[in-house]
Amino acid sequence: MRKRRTSRPIRLAQNLKREISYILQEKIKDPRMGFVSIVGVILSPDLRVAKVHYSVFGGEKKRKSTQIFLERSKPYIEHILAERLFVRYTPELIFVYDPLIEESVRINEIIDEFGKGSGADKEQD
Repeated sequence: MRKRRTSRPIRLAQNLKREISYILQEKIKDPRMGFVSIVGVILSPDLRVAKVHYSVFGGEKKRKSTQIFLERSKPYIEHILAERLFVRYTPELIFVYDPLIEESVRINEIIDEFGKGSGADKEQD
């Protein structure tokens, strides 16, 4: 008999992403934390560990202060998750910085500058 693939890990990852985003926006309000966006959540096969990928809008200083703040707030976030999620074991959170959004903004700026530069050349001809 084949083992059925369940969608439980996918649903739990989506719920974790939504709930962590809610907690960071509504429950935790601290000026040390930058604008944080939860990019994704990857669960271990046993659903006990969740790698939470996040991105921060701001400079390097804001990113580092947010990273420290998230690590210090982890027990509180896990406590709220335990109350809000209906799971036997609340996953241990591991916060991982994801520079993807920051890099895409930088690439868009480069493309915009290149577009403006080539447009100026055409006007001079």
